[in-house]
Amino acid sequence: MNSIPIIITGIIIMIFGMIFQFQGHGVIGPDESFMYEDPIWIDNGIYISMIGIVIILIGYVVEKKKSV
Repeated sequence: MNSIPIIITGIIIMIFGMIFQFQGHGVIGPDESFMYEDPIWIDNGIYISMIGIVIILIGYVVEKKKSV
């Protein structure tokens, strides 16, 4: 099994989490967005980013176990 798709998926999820967090802070995004300056999306973005990091780590472990 090639772990590159797992790692890429984790990176994409982590980037989405960062975007959601920045929208919650009001840094990026349109003012009309329901996420804009909403504190709930700050927390959601952090959680989504952490899930992405876990997926990246899973892909890394799979790659290392495959090479052993």
